[in-house]
Amino acid sequence: MGFIIFRLIIFIGIVWLGIRLLKAYNQRKLQSQSDGPASEKRTSDSQQMVQCRYCNLHLPQTDAVKHENLWFCCHEHKQHFLDKGPEKK
Repeated sequence: MGFIIFRLIIFIGIVWLGIRLLKAYNQRKLQSQSDGPASEKRTSDSQQMVQCRYCNLHLPQTDAVKHENLWFCCHEHKQHFLDKGPEKK
């Protein structure tokens, strides 16, 4: 009788371990799929945004024109700002 209970405990332990390993495998598989091209796109899309000092337009820092610590959306706005100051509304 004791031998049957021992075998049952071992069997339950093996099944429990198999289920845990299967869950871990599936979780890693889902993580690797989500870390694929979609995550690369997300990180490349998230850029620092800056505001044009002349017209107050927000644009990605990679597309902006910098002058000292000021940002502009184009060279024309940079020149207008340096010549006349901020746009009057």
